[in-house]
Amino acid sequence: MIEDKKVIGIIPARGNSKGVPKKNIKSLSGTPLIGWTIKEARKSKYIDKLILSSDNQEIISVAKRYGLEAPFLRPSELAQDDTIPTEVIIHALKKCPGFDFIVVLQPTSPFRKAEDIDDAIWKVVDSGAPACVSVTLPDKSPYWMFGIDQKERLTSLFPDKPLAANRQEHPLVYALNGAVFVANVKFLLEQRSFICPETVGYVMPRSRSIDIDDEMDFLLAKALIEE
Repeated sequence: MIEDKKVIGIIPARGNSKGVPKKNIKSLSGTPLIGWTIKEARKSKYIDKLILSSDNQEIISVAKRYGLEAPFLRPSELAQDDTIPTEVIIHALKKCPGFDFIVVLQPTSPFRKAEDIDDAIWKVVDSGAPACVSVTLPDKSPYWMFGIDQKERLTSLFPDKPLAANRQEHPLVYALNGAVFVANVKFLLEQRSFICPETVGYVMPRSRSIDIDDEMDFLLAKALIEE
């Protein structure tokens, strides 16, 4: 609870991952991937109830071993490749009503810390913003990125801005890192999105922003943990 407001945390994890089979329960240095998120989420000072949203019994079984509650089975139509993520969260909110704020923690961010979770929650409450999402500085600036047209010519994403020789000459930009999503429940149910003009950003270092998507990400994460 924070400022007399109740907070629910939701960890969404579907079973049919394409890039890495059984990704959410794949072992990362001896702990299933989802276990890293559960451990940190349980340290939060503000989360009153932490639940899993999954369509997969094996994931549910693993999550329960780490003390995560799974009060329902997610319907298969909300576990498809084209499922809109916020619809999964809204489904969970309707199954578990009575909360003022929601924090969504994807299991693919194993380096996210409890302090990131709580700082992002506090940022929403303190600023009065309807939502907060975690971001990080990207490794490549979009000002150095291009499209390729039908004649294989490079096309600038920012044609009105000359290409600078040094990246320091470009304005700072931030990318969503997928680690923490916080919102006022009423706002999310109405807008069905965490992103709006009033959404604030919580900046995380790149070292805690690794998002596990493929086997290369797993190898990188394993190397960092062992280091």
